[in-house]
Amino acid sequence: MKSLRDVESELRKHILFSALSPEQLTLVARHSRILHLVEGEILFQQDQPAERFFRLCSGQIKLSRLSMEGTEHVIEVVHAGQPFAEAVLFMKKRVFPVNAEALMPCDVLAVDSAIFLQILYDSRETCFRLMADMSYRLHIFVNEIDNLTLQNATFRLVHHLLQQIEDCKAETADIELVTSKQILASRLSIKPETFSRILKTLSQQGLLTVNGRTIHIRDVRGLRCFGS
Repeated sequence: MKSLRDVESELRKHILFSALSPEQLTLVARHSRILHLVEGEILFQQDQPAERFFRLCSGQIKLSRLSMEGTEHVIEVVHAGQPFAEAVLFMKKRVFPVNAEALMPCDVLAVDSAIFLQILYDSRETCFRLMADMSYRLHIFVNEIDNLTLQNATFRLVHHLLQQIEDCKAETADIELVTSKQILASRLSIKPETFSRILKTLSQQGLLTVNGRTIHIRDVRGLRCFGS
């Protein structure tokens, strides 16, 4: 069990809580807790009442929905440092729209929604900071939706790989996938067999090689041209 100071420290790491006064921060911390999840543990389920929202301290969380046919679709893989389920705060019906499952051992900061909402009602500055953060994330998701709906599967995969290259001037690069190929394929709305076929095609073109979860980009410039 972590101390109140540990919880406050985790709260300070994200912009959602950066505008809080020391008194507000302590109030939120007293009504928050750090949860320890094992691999495969369910944090919450679709349509469950949303009484808390979260920040992932360590590990990975898979957010997914089930289709009418019972097929799982991965909406997002949350990484350490990211918040999630905070948008439910502003929904008329406050239930979780997705399932959340730990992909590995995780530490998750769970924040009481009612306490945080009361602070927003009382603080205009906090509201403006929160709106700025959500607007930024909205732009990211809108761009991603455009890529998912308007571009083909090859472009989506190539675009994703290029985003992982930190050095924009690099001629070659090694990318370590942080999730399985199956989860990444679902995340990019690509069927697993199509995902494998695209990697094979890119490999035959001499653009990359695949070794487990490591993808070696042999020709960064050529990959950019291939995906354009």
